[in-house]
Amino acid sequence: MQIELESSLHRWLQAAILGPEQAARIRDFEAARAPGRATRTPILIGLALGGIMLAAGVLLFVAAHWSDLSPVQRMALLVFALGAFHTAAAFSSDRALATTLHATGTVALGGAIFLAGQIFNLQENWPTGVLLWAIGALAGWWLLRDWPQLALAALLIPGWLIGQWSEAMSNNAAVAHVTGAFCCLLAICYLSLPAAPFRWIGGISVLPSVLILALNFDSANRQASLSGPLGVTGWIDAFLLPLGFAILYRKSRVWMNVVAAGWVGVLSTVAFPHNSIWIYAWCAIGSAGMIGWGIYEFRAERVNLGMVGFALTILFFYFSSVMDKLGRSTSLIVLGIVFLGGAWCWEKLRRRLIARVQSGGAA
Repeated sequence: MQIELESSLHRWLQAAILGPEQAARIRDFEAARAPGRATRTPILIGLALGGIMLAAGVLLFVAAHWSDLSPVQRMALLVFALGAFHTAAAFSSDRALATTLHATGTVALGGAIFLAGQIFNLQENWPTGVLLWAIGALAGWWLLRDWPQLALAALLIPGWLIGQWSEAMSNNAAVAHVTGAFCCLLAICYLSLPAAPFRWIGGISVLPSVLILALNFDSANRQASLSGPLGVTGWIDAFLLPLGFAILYRKSRVWMNVVAAGWVGVLSTVAFPHNSIWIYAWCAIGSAGMIGWGIYEFRAERVNLGMVGFALTILFFYFSSVMDKLGRSTSLIVLGIVFLGGAWCWEKLRRRLIARVQSGGAA
């Protein structure tokens, strides 16, 4: 839990939990650690950017010379590129650099899998290639226990499931509805897990997935339907797979994920005929639920996401249902008042809620 050091020390001193000497020792200890953390941050950013640019450079080099190489040379180049990344990481004495190089090698594995299929003219089935890539990421995490490997596996396994089911359904237009519900619930479940890579992925993807599920259905999607065993299986798996994964980590607390699954199910129901008023109302309820969930489990990021989700719901509702009923000048005046007054009040409320979370739920 992130807390402000000075305000916390002041509160603990007033409550006689700490003495002045203990508080001074804590300040000295944190002050001694602060320069190291500050120095390390630019290095980590540089390593991340360097890994991305290195992977992009290798891909551009391979693409530029691909047509000039024989099949044997192409395969040798792929094997050499993958081996070079992981070999350099194995001999690196710096943990952060080794993690970056291993992650770059796993990212490059995806390109190597699909290029190897092209070299040998294998039957096209792109979900199988994603599955092989996910297996490589899982193997990397099992051997290295590095968070980038876990993050890649957390993205690739759902991607394989979605791709395999979409291929089986022959890309039915209504497939997007089921995959939208699956991605939305999976993002919420990821957000609730203790592992940092899952929380980051869930936090980044939960709001976009809700927007896609709620607003991005055209007439073709609404007229299409999923019937038969595969269609029913898709709907069942869209809810049971994320919940089953959450059970492994959250145990008895999974009931909150079940409530979230019910919310996603209702949102899918009101989104399919595109009942806009009910969509906005249900998104507002979901945002309030996310705020309450964050307060209950003392998670500040969920409170922030809920506040942002509620503000976006009001904003979308204003632009879609209110602004066109007002004159141009009146709508701008009202919008300005909402932004100035609403943002100020909303930020004060957010800070009070965050302070409540940081103080352990005390009033």
